[in-house]
Amino acid sequence: QVQLVESGGGSVQAGGSLRLSCAASGYTYSNYCMGWFRQAPRMERARIGFIDSGGNTNYAHSVKGRFTISRDNAKNTLYLQMNSLNPDDTAIYYCATHRDCWTLWAGSPDYWGQGTQVTVSL
Repeated sequence: QVQLVESGGGSVQAGGSLRLSCAASGYTYSNYCMGWFRQAPRMERARIGFIDSGGNTNYAHSVKGRFTISRDNAKNTLYLQMNSLNPDDTAIYYCATHRDCWTLWAGSPDYWGQGTQVTVSL
């Protein structure tokens, strides 16, 4: 079955960096769009960005220039490099997948990971 497993979360001070990973299995990873979302306490889940099967990316305005999404199709792994973190980035981070990026971007992926916690302190 399809599995998405995030890792790399943790606690970091403001201004620091983290890299999240999402290991995918159970489907033809290279054919699918992959995305990152996050959910802060008492907030709705928010989109971060996506990367299509060709490596093209799209980002939410709030993270553009600070976050970078990449993928390694040989390893079936998605990455989120996060720089210049601030306390507003504190959230549970989720990866997700859908064959179509715009359906994914609309918040309707086929599958979600279980999430990984990122906490940014002053």
